[in-house]
Amino acid sequence: MTEGGNADVHEDIDEILITAEEIDDKIAGLAKQITTDYLDRDLLLVGVLKGAFVFMADLARALRIPIDFDFMAVSSYGSATKSSGVVRILKDLDYEISGRHVLLVEDIIDSGLTISYLLRYLKARGPASLEICSLFWKRGQQTAPFDVKYPGFDIPPVFVVGYGLDYAERYRNLPYIGVLKPSAYAAD
Repeated sequence: MTEGGNADVHEDIDEILITAEEIDDKIAGLAKQITTDYLDRDLLLVGVLKGAFVFMADLARALRIPIDFDFMAVSSYGSATKSSGVVRILKDLDYEISGRHVLLVEDIIDSGLTISYLLRYLKARGPASLEICSLFWKRGQQTAPFDVKYPGFDIPPVFVVGYGLDYAERYRNLPYIGVLKPSAYAAD
């Protein structure tokens, strides 16, 4: 249950990979760069639900420019620990993005299937620019190449939860990124 005697570590977590403090520091750095890059532009943040909602909320509060928000909900995992290979749009955008500067805010890039699909889908709508900001990235796991203009942390190819990331809709509220014990999903 504990790492180094820390009673705040959830019993299903094998180890903490990235602390809450490290996440806060990274978001501050990303927000500073994004603020500078979009200082004189009309920016629309598009969060990919559900996982990115925690990151997007913290990132938005750290930005020092006017922004609009929109969200998309997609599914490629279900309750599995690996992508199913099929991306489904569960909720589309409410705003028109033609001619807008769009920053796609993602919690984690794993196989890259979801982000590649969303990039093609959104580019077809004619934004002025379309960039990616992802807090976590399992670099080298992607099946198609793409550029992440605002990368957060490179993480190893292990199944992680916390800070918006889930397993079967659980663990999103953990303030850190942790490696889930195999026993937590072994019954599936």
